[in-house]
Amino acid sequence: MKSLNKDIQKKIEDWLTPSYDEGTRKAVQDLIDNNEETELTDSFYKDLEFGTGGLRGIMGVGSNRMNKYTIGKATQGLVNYLKKQFPDQEIKVAVSYDSRNNSQAFGQLVANVFAANGIKVHLFTALRPTPMLSFAIRHFGCQSGVMLTASHNPKEYNGYKAYWNDGCQLTAPHDKNVIDEVNAINAVNDIKFEGHTHNIIPVGDEIDQLYIDANKKLSIHPEAVLVQKDLKIVFSPIHGTGITIVPKMLEAWGFENVSVVAEQATPDGNFPTVIYPNPEEEDAMALAKKKGEEIDADLVLATDPDADRVGIAVKNNKGEFQLLNGNQIGSLLIYYVLSAKSELKQLGANPYIVKTIVTTNLESEIAKYFGVPCYETLTGFKYIGELITNLGDSAQYLVGGEESYGFLVGDLVRDKDAPNSCAFLAEMTAYFKTKGKTVYEVLLDIYKEFGCYQEKLISLTKKGKAGAEEIQTMMAGLRHNLPNTLGGIKIREIRDYQLSQTTDMSTGERKAISLPKSDVLQFITVDGDVISARPSGTEPKIKFYCSVKENLRDTSDYLDLQNVLEAKIDRMMKDIVG
Repeated sequence: MKSLNKDIQKKIEDWLTPSYDEGTRKAVQDLIDNNEETELTDSFYKDLEFGTGGLRGIMGVGSNRMNKYTIGKATQGLVNYLKKQFPDQEIKVAVSYDSRNNSQAFGQLVANVFAANGIKVHLFTALRPTPMLSFAIRHFGCQSGVMLTASHNPKEYNGYKAYWNDGCQLTAPHDKNVIDEVNAINAVNDIKFEGHTHNIIPVGDEIDQLYIDANKKLSIHPEAVLVQKDLKIVFSPIHGTGITIVPKMLEAWGFENVSVVAEQATPDGNFPTVIYPNPEEEDAMALAKKKGEEIDADLVLATDPDADRVGIAVKNNKGEFQLLNGNQIGSLLIYYVLSAKSELKQLGANPYIVKTIVTTNLESEIAKYFGVPCYETLTGFKYIGELITNLGDSAQYLVGGEESYGFLVGDLVRDKDAPNSCAFLAEMTAYFKTKGKTVYEVLLDIYKEFGCYQEKLISLTKKGKAGAEEIQTMMAGLRHNLPNTLGGIKIREIRDYQLSQTTDMSTGERKAISLPKSDVLQFITVDGDVISARPSGTEPKIKFYCSVKENLRDTSDYLDLQNVLEAKIDRMMKDIVG
C-alpha cells in the first residue's frame, strides 16, 4: 500500500492497533491483503462530516465509513459539546432508528455512549419515523437527539442525524462546533462506549398516540373526511418505518379504506423490491401505482425508509395514474392549506410559508395571492426548521417544504414529516372530491391561475474521493466560465451563494445575499427561468435543477404546453450539463 499517501497510511495503521476490536482490525487487514487501494482510499481519506442531513455514508470500516467508531466518536463529540452548552443541568436526549441494516444496533450504541457519559436517554424500543424523533425531543424536553437513518439512500448507506433542543437538525453554530469537538477526540479510548445503562429510558408505542392526536388537531376540513371516509387510498412504506404510523394516522383522521402494498409492508434494510428506496424514483413507486390501478384508488402514497418524504400518484384526465413531482405536491399542499384557511378566516396573525431556494417559485406566487409571506432558505429542511424556531411566536408557520418530497403542515416538529403530509394529502383529496374535483384537475387550475411551471432535476453521481474532486472541479468551472445565455435565452441575473452575492448581468451591479454561504449557483433568465447547480450534502452527487414557466390559457392546452416546456428545459440543461 505504498502508493497511498502518508495521511491515509497513518490512519490505516491506527485502525490496526488494539484500540480497535478484532473484527475491525481483520476487516482492514483483509482490504490490505486484497490490494483494495481504491476502497482503502475512499474509506480513510477523510472523516465523515455533518452535511445538510448530518452524518451519512457507506457502512464499513474506516474513518469515512459508518461504523461503531465513527458513530461513537460523533456521539462523544456531541456529548462533550452538550456538557459545555448546558453546564450544571441534567441533560436529556432522544434516540431513534429506521429499518436500515444495523440501524437498531447503531441506535443502541449511541444510547450507550450517551448513558455512559451520564446523560438520560429516551430510546425508542422499535423503529419509528424521523419526524417522531423530532416530536419526542420537544415532548420530553430534551437538549438533543439522534436519528439513525440514511433516509432514501441505497441499502449500503446508513446515517446519523443530530438534533438540537428545538427538534431541528443541527445548524450553525452548533453543527460546526460539534464537528470541532469530534475532531478534538484524538484516541478511541476517549470514547465511553459502556456503563450507566440505568440512564436509558425506553420509549414505547405510547408516543404514537400523542403524536397522532397532536397532528389530528391540525385538520382543517374534518367534515370532508367524514363525507369521504371511504376514499380509496393506497399506501406503501417501501420497506421502511412508515408502516408503524401512517396507517394509524389515516385511520385516526377517519379514513376507512386504506390498502397497504403487501410486497413493501415489512421493514427490511435490504429493500428487496427496489434499487433506491426513494419515492422520487419511478421504480420505487411502481408497486404502489400498480395497486392503485387495481383498486381504482383516489390517492396513492409512498414514504421513504425513515418516513420523512412522501411521493404520490393521482389519476389524470385520461384516467391514468400519474406520479407528481415534489414541486407539484408542495404547491398543492400550500394551495390547499392557504385557500382553506383563508376561506374559513383561519390564517391567523402573521402567517407565513417557507420553501428552499431550489423549490418552485409557484409556491411563492400562491402565497402572494393569499397575502401570505413566503420565506426562502438554503436547501435542507433543517434551515426551514431553524427559521420556524427563530421566528417563534412572532409569526405563525402554516406550511412549507422542499422539492425533494419533504413537507410539513403546522409546527409540531422541526423536520419534514411524511405521516403529517400523508394525512393532509388525503384530507386535501377528500375535500376537493366533495367539490367535484380531482387532485389533478386542481393542479391544472393552479397552473391556469398562476402560470404553468415545469421542473426537471438532473443528478450526476460521482463516488469516492475522485468523485468529490470532480464535483468541485465542475463547480469551479461553472464559476470560471459563467454563461451569458442558456438554451438561447439571455441570463438576467446570477446568484452565487458561495460568494453571498447576486450579479445583474446587464448592469454588473452586485448585491449581497443574506442567507448563509453555500456552494450553490443560480442562473435566472430574462424569461424568469431558473437553473441551479448544487453539490448534494447527503449523497455523492451534483444536482442541476431547472424551472421554467409559461402562461396556460386553458387547461385543455396543458399537455401541448408541457411538451414545449420540456423542450425548453432540455435546451437549457444541455448548455450547462452537456
